Parts: sequence; C-alpha cells; structure tokens
Amino acid sequence: MRQVSLREFRTRGAKALEKVPRGETVLLAGQQGPAYFLIPVLGDIAAQEREIRRAVAKANLREYARRAEAFPMTEEEIEQEIAAARRERIHAKAERKSA
Repeated sequence: MRQVSLREFRTRGAKALEKVPRGETVLLAGQQGPAYFLIPVLGDIAAQEREIRRAVAKANLREYARRAEAFPMTEEEIEQEIAAARRERIHAKAERKSA
C-alpha cells in the first residue's frame, strides 16, 4: 500500500497517483496521520465492496473507541445505560401493541 500526503493529493491530484501501480490501494495521510483510503475499483466489485465495508467498520470502531476514552464509564454505569435502553424499547413495543 502506498502512502500519499493529503497536501500533495490536494495540489497535484492525479499526478500524485501516477507513481502508484494500477490496482494498489493508497493511504492518504495528513499531519495528524492516516486520514483516507483510496481503493481502486477493478475486477470483482462485490468483493471490493465487502472490503470497503470492512474498512469502514474498522474505522468506525476506532472512532467509537476514541470517543469512549473521552467519556470513561464504570461497568455499573454501562449496565444502567443498557437496562434503561431495554426498558425504553419494551415500553415502546407495549405502546405500539396497545395502539
């Protein structure tokens, strides 16, 4: 996987990608580190879509983990949140049945 700076990609676009072999994934990185993947569309689109979805899911997990670090909760607080969400879901389901 090749890495291209965001700055170079913004200023030179296609020229910055000329050095990358056809079909290779490119990692765009900024001053704070990796930012984006450029994934070429070649061959089996369905398999590539799965890879893209997997990459997006991993990125989302990293983002959720980063956010979780900012708001640490005890296990008891987590259990209380889960219980409240379950109660709310049960209540909403009961309201739909009675309507």
